[in-house]
Amino acid sequence: MEMPPHQDALGGFRTGTMRTILAVDDSRTSLNVIGQQLSANGYLVVLCETGAEALDLIAARGFDLVLLDLVMPGMSGLSVLREIRSARDSADLPVIVVTGQNDTLSTVEVLRAGADDHVAKPFSFDVLAARIDRVIARSRRIAELKRSNAALDARIAARAMELGEARAQLAETRADRLRLIASLQQLNDRLDGLSETSAAG
Repeated sequence: MEMPPHQDALGGFRTGTMRTILAVDDSRTSLNVIGQQLSANGYLVVLCETGAEALDLIAARGFDLVLLDLVMPGMSGLSVLREIRSARDSADLPVIVVTGQNDTLSTVEVLRAGADDHVAKPFSFDVLAARIDRVIARSRRIAELKRSNAALDARIAARAMELGEARAQLAETRADRLRLIASLQQLNDRLDGLSETSAAG
C-alpha cells in the first residue's frame, strides 16, 4: 500500500524532495499508523507485511530508507536485513530496525547484521522522524562521497593514460634523436674519409 505524498501549506506536492520509505511490519494496524504519521511528516511511504514482499519491492524500485520490524512470522526482520546487505544493489540501503525487544542482545545483533539504527517500541514519532532524517542525510553524504571518489578515480585513470601516451611519445622522440645523431655521425665519418682521401691525393 502506498501512502499519498505530503501536501504542503501552499497546496503543492513536494515531489522534488520527496523521500521514499518502505515500512515492513506484520501488523496492519502498526503499518497504518506508521504510514499516516510518516506521510504527515513529508515522506512517501510504501507499506508491506512480509519480508519476502519487502525484498521484492526493494529489488523493483528505489527507496531512501527501510523501516523494518524485527519480529515477523515466516521471514524475520533479521533475515530480511541480511538479504538486503548481501545483495549488491541494496548493500548500502539505509535500514532502521523497529522492535518491541529492548534488550542489549537484540540491539547488538541487528547492528552487527548491518542496521543503520535501532528503535524500540513504543517510540515517539518525532524521535523516529529525527532518526530517519539523520540516517538518510548520512546515506546521501556517503553516496556523494562515493560519486566524488569515482569521478576522481576516473580523472586519475585519464591522466595516467595521458601520462603513458606522453612517455611513449617521449621515448619515440628520444629514439628518433638517437637515430639522427647516428646518421650525422655516419655522415661526418664519410666526410672525414673523403677529406683524408683528398689530402692523400
